[in-house]
Amino acid sequence: MTLARADQATRRYGDVLALDRVDLEVSAGELVGLLGPNGAGKSTLMNLLVGLRRPSSGRVELFGGDPRDPASRRQIGVTPQETGLPGTLRVSEVVDFVAAHYPDPLPRGELLDQFGLGDLARRQTGGLSGGQRRRLAVALAFVGRPRLVLLDEPTTGLDVAARHTLWEAIRAFHADGGTVLLSSHYLEEVEALAHRVVVIGQGRVLADDTVDAVRGIVGVRRVSLVADQLPDLPGVVRTERVDGRLHLLTTDADALVRALVTAGTAFTDLEVRPTSLEEAFLAITSGDAPTGDQPATEGRTATATAAAGGRPTTV
Repeated sequence: MTLARADQATRRYGDVLALDRVDLEVSAGELVGLLGPNGAGKSTLMNLLVGLRRPSSGRVELFGGDPRDPASRRQIGVTPQETGLPGTLRVSEVVDFVAAHYPDPLPRGELLDQFGLGDLARRQTGGLSGGQRRRLAVALAFVGRPRLVLLDEPTTGLDVAARHTLWEAIRAFHADGGTVLLSSHYLEEVEALAHRVVVIGQGRVLADDTVDAVRGIVGVRRVSLVADQLPDLPGVVRTERVDGRLHLLTTDADALVRALVTAGTAFTDLEVRPTSLEEAFLAITSGDAPTGDQPATEGRTATATAAAGGRPTTV
């Protein structure tokens, strides 16, 4: 069942084209990561899906209806990039105020404990640290037992321990059948949480597939080794030396290793692995992802921007 949908959704702010004919579907039970650089259109897309903005053209749906319908919006939880909390209210009072808008909210204590806020119930929100306020803002998205949660940069400003606490809460919600759409600049966050990745750049969907498939769009492998010198090697797109190790991004790892052996190159500690999501993300958004004869990815269709800067090309 599709819970949220954008169909050729375009949004302009004056002369600025924030979204350009975006298609997106979020189905029940999915945990979708939305990636893109600043200004890519991630927040605009989320604002359309929750009814805070209307598309300039195209269509958006929430639970099959208008996102501005209060009955539909009551079934979602949202944490925007920036939130304001009344500084004089205690944490418990803020939770109770938000919970009063829902017919069957989570018990306050259960919610606070799940997000590591149980010891702060009596604290005024004005006395919380930035990270504590952010955790509370995310927790409020779950208070109404939503069917769909939309989180816009949920862990910005959090330390490692607080970030992992939120990750566990998001995983628990998803494991219980909840659906999540989250945007993040933390690529490791999307790798840790999401089963599906949507990459947006310049208002367009550049890729939409599994984490592994998005890595595969780039069509390169990382070959790492220790060597003093290297001969000319085939298919190398980038080389860097870090702490005495050479890291080579190549379009043909097998041919590269054969060339090393054939040339009699002295090397040790060889390692070949797929690209990280970060490497794939940088390649896709910069337009450097290979196109053409790439094998089709499994599941959803993936797209990558053509190197010449044209419309997204099916891979």
